[in-house]
Amino acid sequence: MQQRNQFSKYANEYKSYNIIQQICAKSLVRELKSKPKRILELGCGSGQIFANVNWEFDKYLAIDGSQEMCNLHPKVKNLEIKCFNFDSVEFFNEIKDKNFDMVISSSALQWSRDLKKVVENLSKITKEMNAVLFTSNTFKTIQNITATKSPILDEISIKEAFSTYFECEFETILYKLEFSNKKELFDYIKKSGVSGSSELPYEKAKKLYKEYNINYLEFEVIFVKTISKL
Repeated sequence: MQQRNQFSKYANEYKSYNIIQQICAKSLVRELKSKPKRILELGCGSGQIFANVNWEFDKYLAIDGSQEMCNLHPKVKNLEIKCFNFDSVEFFNEIKDKNFDMVISSSALQWSRDLKKVVENLSKITKEMNAVLFTSNTFKTIQNITATKSPILDEISIKEAFSTYFECEFETILYKLEFSNKKELFDYIKKSGVSGSSELPYEKAKKLYKEYNINYLEFEVIFVKTISKL
């Protein structure tokens, strides 16, 4: 397992509130050892991973819990987009008799209510998974100042869920996204879609604004590559 730190000064250049998600999606596809022909993607969003898939495939099933996101996703031949919550019985029923060369997922599975169950179901339909998940150390300084718990899974739970069904390689990376002023930084928190920080009660929000004295936000992600099934 490797641990890396990376500084990303993208915030001002792109004015994009999901720049870390874009970096993760690109890295995930770049790291694939093969060009799978039958792909299942979980949390496809508006197509961040798909934008990086530059080979021909026979079947690509893209799943997202948001119908709005599914509507925005590119439409091409051999690609099917379906709206499901990946924790749901409906989703498990949808995939149970299928099989895929690869399951990929970027910046989505950390929201699972029962990741171990999701991985168990996926282990029945594929030999290989490549995923990247945010961990609960994302926005860690904010959590410390406001004494709040992250709404997303921690690194240990994520590793345990995957390691129960697969032998895996893990790599944890801390991205630090820099901002030129406090207002930009706090706007980003509200709009980035990684945390529920924008819903802080007034007193906690005030305390946070006063005491947050670094010019970057922390995003910790874990890259998961399965080596074989157990």
